[in-house]
Amino acid sequence: MSHTPSPPSPSAEPLSLADVEATARAAHAGQTDKAERPYAEHLRAVAEGVRRRGGDDEQIAAAWLHDAVEDDALSERWLREAALSRRTKDIVLALTKRAGEPPEAYAARILATPGAPLVKEADLAHNADPARLAVLDTATRTRLTEKYARMRALLGLVDPDEGA
Repeated sequence: MSHTPSPPSPSAEPLSLADVEATARAAHAGQTDKAERPYAEHLRAVAEGVRRRGGDDEQIAAAWLHDAVEDDALSERWLREAALSRRTKDIVLALTKRAGEPPEAYAARILATPGAPLVKEADLAHNADPARLAVLDTATRTRLTEKYARMRALLGLVDPDEGA
């Protein structure tokens, strides 16, 4: 785990997207994903996915930070005190899985948080990317494919292969 940056003072200027990106990259430095790729690649892909889906700057900021609290890369205190909009903080907290939480409760929280479903959709799209999954062992690939499909269904997202 990397060093958690100090929260900015309450009077600090709002963090720019560049500041949020730099903070997320520093917080996740040294971490890798299941395919052993630098974790920042996933964060970048989710942020770009939010942008492509028409997300605004608050959602893009949340995309950069969506796993920070869950992965203990940044503390909830840091998030609470950060110079970010309430909406960005709410999205990050909605996307933070809680120990022992059923997927249905997690999905319900995401759906109840304005802006969060779009960020989760971009996250799921990158996580379920066939090229990313292809490098994993068969059991892991199957388990994750089923997990991501279930979450897409709980969120009411259309399967990318359907309706095309």
